[in-house]
Amino acid sequence: DPQRLLTVVHGPDLVTLGFLNLLAVQDGEAKVWAEELFRLATNILARNASRNTQLRKAHTKLTLQLNSDGRIPVKNILKMFSADKKRAETALESCGLGCGRGAAIPPELFPFETFWCFLNKLCLRPELDKILLEIGAAGKPYVTREQLRDFINSRQRDPRLNEVLFPPLGPEGAQALIDKYEPNRTFREKGQLSLEGFWRYLGGDENGIVPPETLGLHQDMTQPLSSYFINSSHNTYLTAGQLAGPSSAEMYRQVLLCGCRCVELDCWQGRAPEEEPLVTHGFTMTTEIPFKEVIEAIAESAFKTSPFPVILSFENHVDSARQQAKMAEYCRSLLGAALVTEPLPKFPLEPGVPLPSPQDLLGRILIKNKKRRPGGGPGPPQKQREEEEEEEPPEMKKPTTDEGTAGSEVTATEAMSSLVTYVEPVKFRTFQNAQKRNRSFEMSSFVETKGLEQLTKSPLEFVEYNKRQLSRVYPKGTRVDSSNFHPQLFWNAGVQMAALNFQSADVPLQLNLGLFEANAGSGFLLKPEPLRRRDKTFDPFVEGRLDGIVANALSVQVLSGQFLTDRRCGVFVELELFGLPVDTRRRLRTRTSQGNAFNAVWDEEPLELGRVVLPALASLRVAAYEEGGRLLGQRVLQVATLRSGYRYLPLRNESNQPLLLAALLLRTWAGDHIPQGHQDYAEALTNPIRHQNLLEQRQRRLRGLLGDPEVGQKWGKTSGFWGGNWDLGEFGILGGKSGFGGKIGILGIFWCFLVFFGGVLRVFWGFLGDFWWVLGFFWGVLGGFFGGVLGFFGDFLEVFLRVWGGFFGGGFLGVF
Repeated sequence: DPQRLLTVVHGPDLVTLGFLNLLAVQDGEAKVWAEELFRLATNILARNASRNTQLRKAHTKLTLQLNSDGRIPVKNILKMFSADKKRAETALESCGLGCGRGAAIPPELFPFETFWCFLNKLCLRPELDKILLEIGAAGKPYVTREQLRDFINSRQRDPRLNEVLFPPLGPEGAQALIDKYEPNRTFREKGQLSLEGFWRYLGGDENGIVPPETLGLHQDMTQPLSSYFINSSHNTYLTAGQLAGPSSAEMYRQVLLCGCRCVELDCWQGRAPEEEPLVTHGFTMTTEIPFKEVIEAIAESAFKTSPFPVILSFENHVDSARQQAKMAEYCRSLLGAALVTEPLPKFPLEPGVPLPSPQDLLGRILIKNKKRRPGGGPGPPQKQREEEEEEEPPEMKKPTTDEGTAGSEVTATEAMSSLVTYVEPVKFRTFQNAQKRNRSFEMSSFVETKGLEQLTKSPLEFVEYNKRQLSRVYPKGTRVDSSNFHPQLFWNAGVQMAALNFQSADVPLQLNLGLFEANAGSGFLLKPEPLRRRDKTFDPFVEGRLDGIVANALSVQVLSGQFLTDRRCGVFVELELFGLPVDTRRRLRTRTSQGNAFNAVWDEEPLELGRVVLPALASLRVAAYEEGGRLLGQRVLQVATLRSGYRYLPLRNESNQPLLLAALLLRTWAGDHIPQGHQDYAEALTNPIRHQNLLEQRQRRLRGLLGDPEVGQKWGKTSGFWGGNWDLGEFGILGGKSGFGGKIGILGIFWCFLVFFGGVLRVFWGFLGDFWWVLGFFWGVLGGFFGGVLGFFGDFLEVFLRVWGGFFGGGFLGVF
């Protein structure tokens, strides 16, 4: 019974796959297993699990691999920690467990707490002891609740967050963390966190390096399609190089399941007698697969992991009306109602009308194929023909340029043309021509060399083009090894579809997979505002600040790495920052750590990555390598959402799949960039209350130094707010012992009134300044500007009135 069959597809990447076939005993069981396994495999939060959760997974793996006696073979534990088996045996012995090669441990004697103890003895962590000492645990085996709270607010908190909207951690929150992570009951009751509790907190769910809210669907999905980066694939059917190797319909399932929203089909004419259209790479030795089989795979997997629209990019070389009719019929019958064959009522195919949004196209499939104009004749009327793009002649020729076979497509029949709506490919002529036509439903594809040429010659025009309509960039034909161009180059210009070879897990694909994991893996990422706003131009080669954008500063300190390799060798960590040309930093690296296979430690200064002009378009790649250059693990992080502080970074393999144990401990800092010489102003704006308190504290100290020794202790005698003595006579400012001193008289009362009035004005202007400041959070620079001006004016007026009041109230009293 097919309803009882279940096939589990697994593998380390999209190409090297294994198939596990299972048969259920009862009806309906296979369906339940399929749904639950798929839910677990595609859970974004599970893929970004905390360090503690990863360790629990490792423990669960060991407890499920039992021998015939129902025990855990010690050899399985030694295999998991094979980098130093002798050290692993010693750690097992110290936990009171057998360590012989043939020994086995009853599961009840190996709970997670015992596994945790084993890991602590196996992997000593001197860098964590050092952090705890810095917090304030000198001479004590714990930190207090207040010390933990101060640590989290000062070092673990994102300095870019607004303190009103995102309040700092309070005492109750700190105690809740202690209750959750402190294993010792006595410490919990006293509000103390031990070293072991601190270890557990650093690896906990609250301390992840990626904010969980960015992993869910959090972006606005109602903007036009042109406002998004779209996860895109090139020659999707290929599993190896571009000239030879197998083609597979399974690749369409795999790329769609990992969030790709634009797949490519190179369609060629089938041979007699079947005359079934084929998908293959023309004029090469790659194998062929039936077009129908590809459409079936797409229909099956298109919306399994993302409900947002899928674009089928056809490169049509089928020079047969009959076979093109077959292609159209397969699309209609197999894709059904998901296929968009008519424009939506709100978005007619007319000049000046924007594209529909991903939300408008939920669960829909768009076809990109050359379109024949209506009329049935050889072409449109003369005036319209002058406006239309010239079509390439249907000449079948071998690829001799970077464009490959893309430049030799045939003329579309009416059957295929009727499937094309919002993604109509046209030959690119000039940006001025596209602007004049103003048709958002027309798009152009650029081979990477042509794309770079346009980006170099007309960067501003390229950006404006991509605000209005779609563009696609694909690898040049000479990349026969299926290597990829760097998509960041074209994302900087707003190109929506940077089509990559998904069978090659190189750095460009790692960057693509890492970034498109955000926003629930939907395959759509909203472009930064400068790449969307029609009222402002954007230069991707900008070097200074951008209007309305706060630049970031970024630094990363690599502290240690746990279980990075299964061999005894040196390891190092490399950082790369990708973004605008001014933001890009390549290959900053640590020294090579030797001699510790389980916990490599780097006692080095932070790696400064400097200013990041456009954080929303920048990403950080962190990779660990053996000293010979073999990649051990990597991770791609968005700068705009990178959390500051001491954070574990669980690593991924080349295909962005989580590794079980490999992780790095980093200290990151991502905050607003402050130009040199403006730090004091920024500090005052960031924390005005603290800044004002600091100024008043300095005033008290000066007055105490110059006069009454009690002045430094009693605010009533020093502030001038309630009156009192202000004795500067020792310095002989006006001569004698009296100086500015004297009893309070009429002018003294007047002085008090003036100072009190200054205080009232300070409160009033401060309130207005704070009001504009909060309003500025929503209105941007305008509100911030007025808030700063009013706040500054309030401070200036208060100081002026206080000095004036003090002068009249003290100085003239002393004279009279």
